[in-house]
Amino acid sequence: MVTILQAEYIYTPDGYRKEAAVAFDEKILALDTPQALRERYPEASFIDAGSDTILYPGFINVHTHLEYSANKTRLEYGEFMRWLESVIRERDELVNEADNALMEAACRQMLRDGITSFGAVSTFGTDLEVCRRVPQRVVYFNEIIGSNPAAIDVLYEDFLQRLAASRDTRPEERITPAVAIHAPHSVHPVAVRRAVGIAREDGLPLSCHFLESPEEREWLEKAEGGFKPFFKNYLKSERPVTGIEEFLSHFDGYPSLFVHAVQTTEEERGYLAEQGHHVAHCPRSNRLLGCGRYPLEDRRVPVALATDGLSSNWSLSLFDEMRAALMLHHQAPLRELSELLIRAVTSEAARSVRSDAGRITPDAPADFALIRLPQRLERMEDLALQTILHTQNAERVWIAGEEQILD
Repeated sequence: MVTILQAEYIYTPDGYRKEAAVAFDEKILALDTPQALRERYPEASFIDAGSDTILYPGFINVHTHLEYSANKTRLEYGEFMRWLESVIRERDELVNEADNALMEAACRQMLRDGITSFGAVSTFGTDLEVCRRVPQRVVYFNEIIGSNPAAIDVLYEDFLQRLAASRDTRPEERITPAVAIHAPHSVHPVAVRRAVGIAREDGLPLSCHFLESPEEREWLEKAEGGFKPFFKNYLKSERPVTGIEEFLSHFDGYPSLFVHAVQTTEEERGYLAEQGHHVAHCPRSNRLLGCGRYPLEDRRVPVALATDGLSSNWSLSLFDEMRAALMLHHQAPLRELSELLIRAVTSEAARSVRSDAGRITPDAPADFALIRLPQRLERMEDLALQTILHTQNAERVWIAGEEQILD
């Protein structure tokens, strides 16, 4: 059945459109004036969302870790190595406490925040059952980790089993299987090559954590810094298993999502841009872990915005994340930055995970987040900024043309 939805403003790939409507079933059929659409689809149901409303494509949180949803105050912040040590100390208990009910509650909160798609980075596969039953589209990043050459075959087989499980889903479960490389310091090049090869062969979304902290860069370049005692104590290793250039070369010619990238150089960002890669920017996580600030003013690499997991954040809300980005990047003009951030949770986020969502345009999935501003706004050029400043939750949400219950 066709539905026509009218809002005061609709966010399109060409910007905000006033007093327009969209016709859709599971996919978007047309965008036009309400009158033109009612004439074209006379049997369609009609929804008038009213004044001060903006219809956005459903928001996309490209990088999160549901398996750590149990964390509130258990992990330590301020310095990356301190946080990492606390993760290792608390990991087993946190993962055990993150049962299906808790992870599903996190997904339901994302839905209330207008997030209709998210990237679930899974190390253990414990979140797959939840991802299969939530209404959102899920890019399920099966993560491979392990730098010990003696354990490569075992770790790779575990990765393959988890990947196979994520492929064994029904279309209505809206899961896209994907591959994640944990990080250059933590995955042996042989495993990287194998896993990236699968992504290339099957056209799967591909991501990795990359140069998140100063300690990671110092280890990869000099075998020094905070990672030196860490690898010696836990893995009996004295040298990194790869270098920055070698690691990047595995992804050549296959556009991928590089998460964080806070410690990248100007030259490395130029290389990412040349290869068609995206960066997933996680400003709150970077601040809490003492990693620094990704230089968002370098516009060569397209950026998606993400919350990371609750192991390094206090919410999975992209509205919270956008507000944090406004404050963190204080040197950027507000209006320009606001428009970039809206793209970073819609169209650029979709591109970064090889999705056809994230846009209100014919043939795209009918995924929408309707928000309402608290007062009338006279200047259309301020719509992005005021959306970020004043929105806590979506008022209504649709996925594949079906309105969701926001309990």
